[in-house]
Amino acid sequence: QRERERETVCVGESKGRSEQQTETEHKQLNSPGCLLEVSPFIVALLGTMYLGRTKPTMIIPVGVLHLILLWAAGIWAAKVNKHKPWIETTYHGIVTENDNTVLLDPPLIALDKDAPLRYAENFELTITKEGEICGFRIHGQNIPFEAVVVDKGTGEGALHSKDKLDCELQKEYTFTIQAYDCGEGPDGANMKKSHKATVHIQVNDVNEYSPVFKEKSYKATVIEGKKYDSLLKVEAVDADCSPQFSQICSYEIVTPDVPFTIDKDGYIRNNDKLNYSKERQYKLTVTAYDCGKKRAAEDVLVKINIKPTCKPGWQGWSKRMEYEPGTGSLALFPSIHLETCDEPITSIETTVELETNHIGKGCDRDTYSEKSLHRLCGASSGTVELLPPPSSTANWTAGLSTDNGHDSDQVFEFNGTQAVKIPEGTVIDNLKEPFTISLWMRHGPGAREKETILCNSDETTMNRHHYSLYVHNCRLVFLFRQDPSEADTYKPSEFHWKLEQVCDKEWHHYVLNTEFPAVTLYVDGVSYDPFLVTEDYPLHPSKLGAQLVVGACWQGAEQRLTQYFHGNLAGLLIRSGKLESKQVIDCLYTCKEGLNLPIVDGVGKGMKIHFNPSQSVLSLEGDDIDSFDKAMQHIAYLNSRQFPTPGIRRLKISTKVKCFNEETCITIPDVDGYIMVLQPEEPKISLSGIDHFARAASEFESTEGVTLFPELRIVSTITREVEPEGEGEDDPTVQESMVSEEILHNLDSCEISVLGDELDPEQESLEVDMLQLQQKGIEMSSSNLGMIISGVDTMSSYEQILHLIRYRNWHTASLFDRKFKLVCSELNGRYISNEFKVEVNVIHTANPEEHPNHIVAQPQFVHPVQSASLLGHNPVNPHPSSVVPSAATIVIVVCVSFLAFMIILGVFRIRAAHQRTMRDHENGKENEMDWDDSALTITVNPMETYEDQHSSEEEEEEEEEEESEDGEEEDDITSAESESSEEEEGEPEDQQNVNRQQQLEWDDSTLSY
Repeated sequence: QRERERETVCVGESKGRSEQQTETEHKQLNSPGCLLEVSPFIVALLGTMYLGRTKPTMIIPVGVLHLILLWAAGIWAAKVNKHKPWIETTYHGIVTENDNTVLLDPPLIALDKDAPLRYAENFELTITKEGEICGFRIHGQNIPFEAVVVDKGTGEGALHSKDKLDCELQKEYTFTIQAYDCGEGPDGANMKKSHKATVHIQVNDVNEYSPVFKEKSYKATVIEGKKYDSLLKVEAVDADCSPQFSQICSYEIVTPDVPFTIDKDGYIRNNDKLNYSKERQYKLTVTAYDCGKKRAAEDVLVKINIKPTCKPGWQGWSKRMEYEPGTGSLALFPSIHLETCDEPITSIETTVELETNHIGKGCDRDTYSEKSLHRLCGASSGTVELLPPPSSTANWTAGLSTDNGHDSDQVFEFNGTQAVKIPEGTVIDNLKEPFTISLWMRHGPGAREKETILCNSDETTMNRHHYSLYVHNCRLVFLFRQDPSEADTYKPSEFHWKLEQVCDKEWHHYVLNTEFPAVTLYVDGVSYDPFLVTEDYPLHPSKLGAQLVVGACWQGAEQRLTQYFHGNLAGLLIRSGKLESKQVIDCLYTCKEGLNLPIVDGVGKGMKIHFNPSQSVLSLEGDDIDSFDKAMQHIAYLNSRQFPTPGIRRLKISTKVKCFNEETCITIPDVDGYIMVLQPEEPKISLSGIDHFARAASEFESTEGVTLFPELRIVSTITREVEPEGEGEDDPTVQESMVSEEILHNLDSCEISVLGDELDPEQESLEVDMLQLQQKGIEMSSSNLGMIISGVDTMSSYEQILHLIRYRNWHTASLFDRKFKLVCSELNGRYISNEFKVEVNVIHTANPEEHPNHIVAQPQFVHPVQSASLLGHNPVNPHPSSVVPSAATIVIVVCVSFLAFMIILGVFRIRAAHQRTMRDHENGKENEMDWDDSALTITVNPMETYEDQHSSEEEEEEEEEEESEDGEEEDDITSAESESSEEEEGEPEDQQNVNRQQQLEWDDSTLSY
């Protein structure tokens, strides 16, 4: 009974018991009473033997009995695996990225109570494997670890990683592990497993990555004159997983000697105040270090731009802009933008003003005469110019002071003591309305006295003013006393306009249209009605003459000038009987230069844009700064003249802004700049043609006369510099070449002047087809000094007109030659051609029908009878004997003159030939060492080309002479010689001179060098 109870206590029954109950009773197994476990059979057997209840066959000593019991107990215990292995419940381990061994705390050791006692290990008994640890099992998915048994007896194990671990991929691992023993018997039956323990593994980092900056470069813009706590921040990152190696511990500026520092967080600040004028941009190189002292693989570039102290206003514009003529529009502010210093803006108003008051009459216009401009603008004819440029036909303005600094724009200055009287007949005395007076005027604040611009008054006896235009107290007043009429009543006579333009010292264009009872004034294309109109009686009938004066008024009673004008006048003209249209007025006033704003790509969208009539003032209004900047960048300057006036055009930009906060609203300063219009390429006007010819006297006396410029050609060229191309483009030693180009432009005047004695209207004149001139709109004026053709037209039209000019002389008996000079001009004399001189010789013959050109008929005058018979054919003179002495005298004079001319010509030719021979001789000496040409014979036929112009009779006679001669003679005779009637007499001698000259010039084979 007691043994069973002991067995129950020591061994325990596993059936029907829970694991917890078994675990609780397991502690009793370590008690001394449970060290030996004996089966009941053995206990009974030993008891019987010991007590003698049975008859023993042999007697066993007590000591031996003890040994037997011990052996029996060991055999029984070895055959039974009663206990599970035991391990810790939790493990913590560390493994490095480049190592496989895991260091665990506590160490991995499994314990099993089935293991043999130590003191029994010395017995030579058969010990089985029960109680040993055979392995460890890891539970979990994708666990990169394995556990191995280092010692089965002690239960020691180790944990290894299967592959190299990467901390950056996974820093920690958690899984469970379980130990198991070797079981019973050889086959490991009844294997026991321990409980599952939790294992936490941490992967230690290795500093394998370098810091890398987040940006490839950094950029900041700061304003000068300030010290900033932080200009910008640079930031680097490290791919390592541990805080030690992944954190950036410091930054460093590598660039030396810069006024900047950087802290450990990457903030850059300036040590000193920055100066825009000293340095506009700094470039820094910055590197980074992690906490493992590893430097960044690549340093980063930091750009710090220095801006000047923020000043609101327009930026990005140039003070000087150059305009090259003929290039079209020039963008004035392509990069301009408005700096508001971050001030919120609600609206912007800007005015761009082009100042051209100093150019011509307020701006750049064509400098043709006022009459020509009227014709170009479509005005009808009938205009009388009262201040024309001084010329041979209109010289009453020669004594006035002119403004020569405005590129041939005819401006007259009146200083209060000067005035001009218009010649009688230039304008009719009594103007019949409707009529128009137009002028350009510049006038400043003057005295309280009247200043007369134009006045028509009594020439003598009285001081009545028929009509006048004057300035009084900045008022423009027009007086017009109508002619006497049947109704002797008051009528409107004086019209007053109060205008600021009259006294602002600027050029303005005035057009006064008179069509009673209405009088309309246009100033710069804008119409004004008079604010005051006074009435008066018409003038009483009178037979007194009238005097028209510009710049003052003539007092007939005192015979003196009064009411002098102070200022400048130009383009003063009267158009009688015609009324100017508004289109013509606008054309006369419109400038050839101005501002332009092309509306493209949405420019000006949402903005208000306004130009003044002359396009010299542009106003912009808007609320969006970007749209405003875009519109300003497209503003352009345009000058449509082919030859614009060079010089400076000043620009001014005025801007007003409105802000949300009126107290802190900014002020935009004005911008002042200028456009430099470069000097245009000056055209060279060339006149060419036949400059010396002879005609028979009969042609001069005919109704058609002699054409002066039959083959005239007008060509205009400009010279340009051409830069070298190709390899020599960058070579400083290569010079630019000059190229002449032919261009087309207009002409406005050509003047034919008589050289020598003036024209005698009793016997000679210059004539032209007036019908063709009228068709072309060209005007002509003539005097004893010559003829002037005026009006704007093309060069080809002027060529056609000049081909029509003829010279007539109906008394050629005493005339031998006439010389004329032709000069053409463009833009009122701005560009003048060369002086083309023409000499015309008169050929006198006894019988024009048979001998129009040559002196073969001269012997007829020697014999009176023969001369009488020949002259008898002339129906004009029925007495031939009276004609012979006069004709003979003329022939003798001509012969003597021709003989003297031939002698002088021969001497000149011989001398010229001798000089050429001497030069050839000297050249031969210089080339003595290079050439041996003693055996050479050079034969050259030098040809001289001269223009020959003959009548039909002369050409027939020359053809007959060419058949009998070798033809070389014609090339050596000038046009003047070939067309002289005395040429035949000198031909043999001249031919000998030519042959002699050729021998002197070319046959040098016998010369010794």
